[in-house]
Amino acid sequence: MTPNEFRKLALSFPATAEHAHMNHPDFRVAGKIFATLGYPSKEQAMVKVTPVEQEMLVRAEPSVFTPVKGAWGLKGCTSVNLEAAEKTTLHRAIAAAWQLAAPESLSQQFPTEAATAPAEAAHGRTGKTLRKKVRRAAKPQGNRHKPI
Repeated sequence: MTPNEFRKLALSFPATAEHAHMNHPDFRVAGKIFATLGYPSKEQAMVKVTPVEQEMLVRAEPSVFTPVKGAWGLKGCTSVNLEAAEKTTLHRAIAAAWQLAAPESLSQQFPTEAATAPAEAAHGRTGKTLRKKVRRAAKPQGNRHKPI
């Protein structure tokens, strides 16, 4: 996979625009970044998926996907080794990132089977249901402890 092939894949999703962020290209839907290109090197990219999806990607293709270091990696930002990536695998990862960033009204208009297939297989649920549960789990829950 080349950087230009990654760019074409990312831009193939509805309502996606290319911008620049910290001197490297990024890809956004509704103003939200779901992928970047060329950081930390020209041979790498990043997709922003859920931590659960990140774990599945890393387990399935450890030579292609690695969590980004630090807090961003804990939130699902995943580095992509473009040289080792195949188009089908990368399309699924970008689709998952796009669906997570897209507003629900847009993602419902343009469902992507590729984004939901790994989640369905791993959890026996529809992608929409799993995404809702993952989003709820990722939201801060506040202080659950009652004062003494």
